[in-house]
Amino acid sequence: MTLPPLARRLPWLLLALAALLAGMWAGLLRIGWMIPMGPIPVMQHGPLMLCGFFGAVISLERAVALGRRWSYGAPLFAGLGGLVLLLGGPVPLAAAGFVLNGVFFLAASLFVLRIDRSVHLGVMAVGALFLLAGNLGYAFGLPIPQLIPAWAGFLILTILGERLELNRMLRPRRRSRVAFLVAVAVVLAGVAVSFGWAQLGMRIFGVGLLGLALWLVTNDLARRTLRIPGLPRFIALTLFGGYGWLAVGGLLAVWLGNPYAGPHYDAVLHALLLGFVFSAIFAHAPVIVPAVLRVQFQFGKSHYAPVALLHLSLALRIVGDLAGSFQVRRVGGLLNVVAILFFLGLSAASVQRHQRQAARAPSEPVPARAPESP
Repeated sequence: MTLPPLARRLPWLLLALAALLAGMWAGLLRIGWMIPMGPIPVMQHGPLMLCGFFGAVISLERAVALGRRWSYGAPLFAGLGGLVLLLGGPVPLAAAGFVLNGVFFLAASLFVLRIDRSVHLGVMAVGALFLLAGNLGYAFGLPIPQLIPAWAGFLILTILGERLELNRMLRPRRRSRVAFLVAVAVVLAGVAVSFGWAQLGMRIFGVGLLGLALWLVTNDLARRTLRIPGLPRFIALTLFGGYGWLAVGGLLAVWLGNPYAGPHYDAVLHALLLGFVFSAIFAHAPVIVPAVLRVQFQFGKSHYAPVALLHLSLALRIVGDLAGSFQVRRVGGLLNVVAILFFLGLSAASVQRHQRQAARAPSEPVPARAPESP
């Protein structure tokens, strides 16, 4: 008996979800909410989110697209690494799992690139290299803030690669392609420099992010789909909100460098990872969830609510960060978590509602056919 795709991929999803929930719980503890700690490693908030959750989800999507059994090693090791952290296990063991995740994910990315030597797959392969570099740095004990450009670069280039693939139908001009590659090269330089000179590397990284944000706003396919009502408009509006946060994150990185800790660090980090990355996740979920899980996702206008809450709460959080208001920052961080849980709940309800409708459909009586007119 062959299990349906959802059941076969459920273990990877559960591991990723556990890392996400633990990472958000640790995040609330870090910003001062007095909640039970349990085994949650507060200082591992970043690796839980970036390696345990994002590493598992993105590599699972790549494995499904590739269709090779060995490629599922990437989400498996990411999930296991996150589980080790969640249970309070030794950090070197978790780091070993994340390094293996990076190795498998880079191998899968290069395998696809060898088949199709396109620019968007090359950009994604560079993102995979960033993931492995960040995970190796974590395994060798480098400070987590120093690894942020590599991990953030992995997420940003993965999203950009997907957008670039969709933009191919627009036949972009040579000048546009060159501008994109120059911005990617600046991001690459920033990540490389950050391993030795964190402040300079972060500022170079920020310049590259500003270039990518400008390129997306002026060249992305979402500019055209804004005119199409329903899901296409939702995706476009959500993405443009994320592009705004990408620009904000780039500006903050250029201005503040790498603060390493404190409210300014919080502002730079979450403008990029909450504002840009989660906006892209919210936007692409109605398309990616059906592709990965082979289930139907019913989009509704209610999906705008968690997107709006994410943007408003993040703005509140960053205002608190920059103004030095601890309480405003705490409230903004709590509402960030509520927005993500709200979206997850809506998405799960959407899938479940469609499955119930599909199960009822065959049992409903077929109406008698009306007689044709002579």
